Amino acid sequence: MKLAVVGGGSTYTPELVDGFARLRDLLPLEELVLIDPAADRLELVGGVSRRIFARQGHPGRISWTADLDAGVDGADAVLLQLRVGGQAARDQDETWPLECGCVGQETTGAGGLAKALRTVPVVLDIAERVRARNPHAWIVDFTNPVGIVTRALLSAGHRAVGLCNVAIGFQRKFAKLLGVAPGEVWLDHVGLNHLTWERAVRIGGPDGADVLPALLAEHGDAVAGDLRMPRALLDRLGVVPSYYLRYFYQHDAVVREQRTRPSRAAEVAAIERELLAMYGDPALDHKPELLGRRGGAFYSEAAVDLTSSLLRDTGEVRIVNTFNGGTLPFLPDDAVIEVPATVDARGAEPLPVRPLEPLFAGLIGQVTAYEELALEAALRGGRERIFRALLAHPLIGQIEYAEKLTDDLIAHNREHLAWI
Repeated sequence: MKLAVVGGGSTYTPELVDGFARLRDLLPLEELVLIDPAADRLELVGGVSRRIFARQGHPGRISWTADLDAGVDGADAVLLQLRVGGQAARDQDETWPLECGCVGQETTGAGGLAKALRTVPVVLDIAERVRARNPHAWIVDFTNPVGIVTRALLSAGHRAVGLCNVAIGFQRKFAKLLGVAPGEVWLDHVGLNHLTWERAVRIGGPDGADVLPALLAEHGDAVAGDLRMPRALLDRLGVVPSYYLRYFYQHDAVVREQRTRPSRAAEVAAIERELLAMYGDPALDHKPELLGRRGGAFYSEAAVDLTSSLLRDTGEVRIVNTFNGGTLPFLPDDAVIEVPATVDARGAEPLPVRPLEPLFAGLIGQVTAYEELALEAALRGGRERIFRALLAHPLIGQIEYAEKLTDDLIAHNREHLAWI
């Protein structure tokens, strides 16, 4: 079994490699290829990745290359974890929207749209080259904004599934609080990527008892603290929102915070510099503790679980991003949703979802409309399409903001917008 990681020079990669090493019975890799145009980073990340495999006794071979076509040749699956423009572009996404009093964030709002416009054309080009080399390879997309990128891939006919670590993070957190094994926790997880709610937490499977009320009663303060949301909100709603809902439920408070501190991109860039220095140490043969501050907790476990289900045809249930296909009847079939799905060699088939409350369905519907317009802008370009996407976004939605943010987005991303 051969896997390729596009964006393999990322400081995330040792987390992924550690998971491949620990969980080799689930995903018996023979070859792992790291692909990245940044040769200096790739050498450092590749070196520590080999040492992680060696320390854990994994027999698989790890190599790295800047040649995408050679790297994906013969791959059974290709994982995408790239960031077009790097942390410098992310820093821009997180700062210029603040001038309008709008949240600066890399996956939602104006910054999220900018990232989508930079990313979708690059990802589609990669996917076409993967299909030319190996039309049966699966593409597992971890590249943000995952919902929009996955919709682009699926709409172009690629064998793709989108992956996020939010659900597995909740599963692990709840399991620890409840004192049970993670595999015993079943989440009623529903929504869009980075716009989801846990409406039930069941023990033992989809028909198990819902322990969410008891979980909130006993551990609500801890859960709310992790989310940085009021405990009272969780009690009133009776659900656990994704922490990304804070950008919607507490938008103005978040903007005030962002205006008084460095961007998350600046923090991550500093962490990455430290990590790369560590990776250059020939004695380092494990993922360093600092990597936990980089983000992406449990990414490796989620990636192994999903890839194993696809390549080993297991039919297990995973929480993924895939076509709606009637699952949420108020959305178009080709919208991409994030829900539990049966995953096998044919792809992901969403499980039935009980009807959504209007409080959640309304926001999902509006953000889905934005994502459709965002994808249209990414594929076809044009100032008017960007304006329409921003006007549709619930965090923007005012003419004067949409006009200014459109101009700002174009000004900060000229080198990445081929239609200019």
